[in-house]
Amino acid sequence: MPVLTRDEAQTRARLLDVHRYGIDLDLTRGDEHFGSTTVIRFTAREAGTTFVEVRPAALHRATLDGHALDVGTLDDNRLPLTLTPGDHELRVEADMRYSHTGEGMHRFTDPADGETYLYTQCFLDDVQRVFAAFDQPDLKAVFDATVTAPPQWTVLGNALATRVGAPADGRWQLATTAPLSTYFVAFAAGPWHTVRTEHAGLPFALHCRRSLAPHLDTDAEELFDITRRCYDRYHEIFDEPYPFDSYDQAFVPEFNAGAMENPGLVTFRDEFVFRSAVTDTERQTRGMVIAHEMAHMWFGDLVTLQWWDDIWLNESFAEYMGYQVLSEATRFTGTWTDFAVARKSWGYDADQRPSTHPVAPAPDAVRDTASALLNFDGISYAKGASALRQLVAWLGEKDFLAGINDHFARHRFGNATLADFIDSLARATGRDVHAWADSWLRTSGVDTLTPRITEDSAAGDLGAGGAGGTTGWHLDLHHDGTRPHHLAIGLYDHAPDDPRALVRRDRVEADLPAGGGTRTLTFTGPRPALLLVNDGDLTYAKVRLDAGSWDTALRTLSGLPDPVARAVVWNAARDMVRDGELAPAAYLDAARAHIPHETDIAIAQAVLGFARTQIADRYLPATDRPTALATLTDLGHDLLRRTDGTGRADAQGLRLIAVRALIDSATAPGTLQDWLAAGTVPGGPALDPELRWRTLARLAVLGATTPDAIDAELARDPSATGQEGAARCHAALPDATAKATAWQAMYPGHPGEDRADAAAPAEPSGAAEPAELSEPSELSNYLFTATAQGFWQPEQLDLLRPYRARYFPAAVTVAARRGPALAIAAGVHGFPQPLVEAETLRLGEACLRDADPTPALRRKLADQLDDLRRALKIRQASTEDDTPVRA
Repeated sequence: MPVLTRDEAQTRARLLDVHRYGIDLDLTRGDEHFGSTTVIRFTAREAGTTFVEVRPAALHRATLDGHALDVGTLDDNRLPLTLTPGDHELRVEADMRYSHTGEGMHRFTDPADGETYLYTQCFLDDVQRVFAAFDQPDLKAVFDATVTAPPQWTVLGNALATRVGAPADGRWQLATTAPLSTYFVAFAAGPWHTVRTEHAGLPFALHCRRSLAPHLDTDAEELFDITRRCYDRYHEIFDEPYPFDSYDQAFVPEFNAGAMENPGLVTFRDEFVFRSAVTDTERQTRGMVIAHEMAHMWFGDLVTLQWWDDIWLNESFAEYMGYQVLSEATRFTGTWTDFAVARKSWGYDADQRPSTHPVAPAPDAVRDTASALLNFDGISYAKGASALRQLVAWLGEKDFLAGINDHFARHRFGNATLADFIDSLARATGRDVHAWADSWLRTSGVDTLTPRITEDSAAGDLGAGGAGGTTGWHLDLHHDGTRPHHLAIGLYDHAPDDPRALVRRDRVEADLPAGGGTRTLTFTGPRPALLLVNDGDLTYAKVRLDAGSWDTALRTLSGLPDPVARAVVWNAARDMVRDGELAPAAYLDAARAHIPHETDIAIAQAVLGFARTQIADRYLPATDRPTALATLTDLGHDLLRRTDGTGRADAQGLRLIAVRALIDSATAPGTLQDWLAAGTVPGGPALDPELRWRTLARLAVLGATTPDAIDAELARDPSATGQEGAARCHAALPDATAKATAWQAMYPGHPGEDRADAAAPAEPSGAAEPAELSEPSELSNYLFTATAQGFWQPEQLDLLRPYRARYFPAAVTVAARRGPALAIAAGVHGFPQPLVEAETLRLGEACLRDADPTPALRRKLADQLDDLRRALKIRQASTEDDTPVRA
């Protein structure tokens, strides 16, 4: 469909002033379509032509000021309008399609009990799949809505919903909203299970499908407690009160994102209603998402971006506040450790790919909504939040919050730009915030900070530490990059009573000016055993350790007293592997030595995840993979022994991730079969549904289970999660029939030729087969993802190679036919990641060059191919030289 360009949006915004929408939805018209009637009241400032967006199954009628419009003029998703100056009323009546890809009005039938649930995801430009709209963020209006639903259902929306008429009518009226951008309008309908409370005079509620009710009830008080505490904290730091009439949180099925900040009705993926055991860090992540979405009520919903080039103003701010407020207001005080070791790497990786972009892209870089969608990535979230954390460290929290509150007051229920935001900050401080923004927000790439220590028997000028003396040392801190940095440098010595432990001698704050170069700091006394640049992780940069500090870290990393400091060191090691400066096997050795002693669950999870999915599966040559898996298995057993019989929550969390690691790294089926038969790991934990499906998936990869056993497990767990688990397991079987069946489910009409691609001529263009040869796939977004995850396995390379050449044209076709959500799934989970081979790179480059993939797929393929190039280089280096390279 045509995408909206920035120029078109600006032209329409100059022409129109939109006042009010009246929306009437009929959700009783069957399984395929729903009725949508929209009345829009607006003013044209002058005579002109424009269009309203609507993407119907059938457009029945449209009237402008009571006069019929020719519905035949609908051009894809645009209905043209010719306007005279003054007030107008547009009425559009249509049937709309339900979605199974999490876009527009998503329809889901729960296999556990047969109940059906609907919810909308109108983000960016999908509102036109639900009702007719002038679909751009700077045309805010108030909304009235009525909904007809089956009488046993509950209807939710942005404002309080009330039943009207007789109960059998199934009619609901929603209260008039505050002014909203169209992409915030939200509805949810179905036989929801609801838990209600009230806080500060405001109704709060949690909603989920009925089959998850026991699990929601178990966690309801924790969820409400986090919600209340974050709500109160935001009211302490923001002058503007919460601007809407209620706060509903709905956990919805098959959701494409983590959550969506619809005012008054936040929607979350319902995996956050935990069916199985989780670690405390995973509970913390759920809490962070709650805090993140609540921050959007102010930054995003109250004050909204004017155009999509400023999406970072929404996401970076909510990301920063989510971590910060959760750590200030709840028991989850370790949020910044998790951010450092898990979330921040998302930004670092994205920022080193060819597709990198500034946190705040130039206006001409976001020309339309399709290009805007590409910027919802690790840069807009993790890097942007890191930049704001650096800003707070440099500016001070008091001035930062003063600027934020000025921004809210000036643009309440309106739209704002980056320039508006920076002007508000500048009014609160004497610092040159505009220069800071140019350096941090308008540039791309990652700076690197490299220390070099020289000892001196006659130290002179003390640039950063000490108070004089006759012995000392110099720190030459080289800054490869352009941004200014305010950071801390940690000096650590060996603990006098434990050589495996370290104590912080001092932490020195330093400023590195913009432009790069080297700054020399001079210290008195002996040099530290370990010097850590960016101690506390206040800035966004790759850091290196000097040779002496790296040797100390290899011996005593788990003895660093501060988990954030340990996270900084692990990040440095991760970056060194990715940059070819540390052998992958050396990272595994460090993990083997220190993770069994790690006390922070977030660190243990992140290190094990990188070691398993990147080191073992991608960076090491295939011949070294069994040794890597054996190392991870030994590490898992060490963690189990350490936590055996320990009832503490952190120990149980470590035990859980140890069991997950043992399952994922198993190379023989015996132990897993014993656990599955017994229903428990000796000493615990019991195998709950998540662990049972995880175990069965690994047995499937190893060829140690059967389709009948998978189906029996599905009968035991006939939930939506069970369906996904079964799809993943069936696709993982090392059997030609199983692979062919899974492939046809994902890419109907793309069987390809029955040949191995290594011996086949390259497709000259990578072009997709004609769409008319294929029937649309019936897999939902989640079932497609689960099937793709099971399909590609490093243990099955010979079986998978014939599908490599088929993948690229198939992905191009499915992306074009089914839209961005499936394009992303095909580009991420569908990509043949285990085939770390030059042929994969060649075919992928040909696809990008010749096949014209959709923007969403193109971006994912470009990122995957860049990661593949990196993996190939690392493998080549590992093959040529097994000696670890040190900083």
